[in-house]
Amino acid sequence: MTKYGSFPGTRPRRLRATPALRRMVAETRLHPADLILPAFVREGVDEPVPVQAMPGVVQHTRDSLRKAAVDAVEAGVSGIMLFGVPEEEKKDALGTAGTDPDGILQVALRDVRAEVGDELIVMSDLCLDEFTDHGHCGVLDAEGRVDNDATLERYAEMAQVQADAGAHVVGPSGMMDGQIGVIRDALDQIGREDVAILAYTAKYSSAFYGPFREAVGSSLKGDRKTYQQDPANARESLRELALDLEEGADMVMVKPAGPYLDVLARVADTVDVPVVAYQISGEYAMVEAAAEKGWIDRDRAILETLTGIKRAGAQNILTYWATEVARQLR
Repeated sequence: MTKYGSFPGTRPRRLRATPALRRMVAETRLHPADLILPAFVREGVDEPVPVQAMPGVVQHTRDSLRKAAVDAVEAGVSGIMLFGVPEEEKKDALGTAGTDPDGILQVALRDVRAEVGDELIVMSDLCLDEFTDHGHCGVLDAEGRVDNDATLERYAEMAQVQADAGAHVVGPSGMMDGQIGVIRDALDQIGREDVAILAYTAKYSSAFYGPFREAVGSSLKGDRKTYQQDPANARESLRELALDLEEGADMVMVKPAGPYLDVLARVADTVDVPVVAYQISGEYAMVEAAAEKGWIDRDRAILETLTGIKRAGAQNILTYWATEVARQLR
């Protein structure tokens, strides 16, 4: 007797049989335009300075930064996020190098805009931590605590000088209460309604920032737990999200990306503005270190981490592999 039916009757493996079939039914696709390149530019150096904790990443000179921006354009990357590293003697308690029109970050913004114009979205980190001698993201009060409202005044000034220097987008990363509203007002007051705000909406106090602190030459004393979010909290991110949107955020971010995919998914399910995730220095360093040891396949691991971030709901991803991955995708 011929048997026409068999168990199992449903076989999902049929759609995994060949590379072409897997590619055809893929639910999540990475594209070069999804990617944003974070880049560091250091004042007073003649050659790029390697970041030891982040193999392949450097503190750029002004010239090498311009080349990196051109490379990103050619690879199809959408944006570049700039971080300035001033000379140590220019740091002070107020981070005045961060609002100096001739400070390294503002100079770099003008350099990159002159080099690539509008072919690349030029973004600027709007925070004081790189420029303060105490390494915190804001102004300290007499007791050494970060003064939220005094810091907002500094952020307003930073936003204006960064916009004047050519930033298409400013990225306030300090997690001060009210920062988005104050920055939006400051930009509008100088007629820069066209400059967008990428809100660091859910920025957690993370152990994975370690390599970044080397990259920006951080002078941090203590920690940032009083203003960055507690890793134990998820609902709090939705409260921060509502506030940022109410104050005028154009895009919102979750940072770090990999350890907070649940938060990223909740944010993406809640909003109708672009959602960005930042694959941070520690995430990068872990993959590079394990690959160097021969413990994982580097290229596959990079694509898998980025695919997971996009699958969780990120429209755009800041990643130090942006240009490399964009070239592969093309």
